[in-house]
Amino acid sequence: MKGRKAVKILCLLLAVITAATSCGTGTSDTSVLQYAPKEEDRLVVYTSHKEEVYWPIIKEFEERTGIWVEVVSGGTNELLTRLVEEKDVPQADVMFGGGVDSLAAYGDCFAPYFCRDWVLLDYTMRSIDGLWTPFSALPVVLIYNTKLVSPGQLTCWEDLFSPAWQGRIAFCDPSVSGSSFTGLVTLLQAVGGAPDEVLQAFAVSLDGRQLETSGEVLDSVAEGTDLVGITLEETALKRAAAGAEIALVYPSDGTSCVPDGGALVKGAPHEKNAQRFLDFIASTDVQQRMESEFSRRPIRQTQTQTADLLPFTDIPSVNYDISWASENHNKVLMSWAFYFGGGEEA
Repeated sequence: MKGRKAVKILCLLLAVITAATSCGTGTSDTSVLQYAPKEEDRLVVYTSHKEEVYWPIIKEFEERTGIWVEVVSGGTNELLTRLVEEKDVPQADVMFGGGVDSLAAYGDCFAPYFCRDWVLLDYTMRSIDGLWTPFSALPVVLIYNTKLVSPGQLTCWEDLFSPAWQGRIAFCDPSVSGSSFTGLVTLLQAVGGAPDEVLQAFAVSLDGRQLETSGEVLDSVAEGTDLVGITLEETALKRAAAGAEIALVYPSDGTSCVPDGGALVKGAPHEKNAQRFLDFIASTDVQQRMESEFSRRPIRQTQTQTADLLPFTDIPSVNYDISWASENHNKVLMSWAFYFGGGEEA
């Protein structure tokens, strides 16, 4: 929904103005247009984050800067495709959200920008060429329903190919969800072997079922529709803390910790404001809220991780190749559509 928060504020202003003029003499010629922000005080953010993540940050950014932010939310690949369609006449200033592998795959849509504290960010997370500004580190995890699955039954990516889980695996369409795409590539790199063979075998394990949104993965496992699923650490921790019947597993054959991020849209109408926003998401003030408020891992080298999260050094990891993932983004999705569709043309 486009600009919901900005529209809500504008409606409030209009209501106040209407009440003031109707209670007066009725002779006021004040135009409501004067209450709209000037062009130089605007920012348009495309975001694939959930509202519970993006809104507190955008609200604080507005309060600190006086910049009027219009939000357009949607799936990562949906918004990236929209950026391509709008490339000649950009409508957005910033893409906020999505794994950096997905952002890199659409690198032609973005302009390099090194945020203010770039040198203080984890060097393994930041973009060498400034194509993206990392926001948080997000390990991919496996989850299972604690009432229907016993601890130890699900331990690694290889387990997903067991007939025991066939047709009961919650997995979101990777052509819609950036995190799901990252999960699929993580599986490929953890299992090894020929990618096409692995994709075909995993498609058989799903038995023709994939979900439309990443949020449905948590719902499906928590409700017992599916027994196991692939998701991000952040969402799994939040749902488990809220009482959902799920537990998470860090795969013993390794997982990835790809950052999500923000990127400056090439030709952004409000470039300076976009740069200020990217500075903000990497700032100490935002990063110190990452774990306590968002169950995410900070990306600043100076930010101390709390004891609430398992140290990443204790999590088996794969050498996730962001360059390979971005360069082969479309190829992987086309192959996945082919095998998931039963061999029909994607």
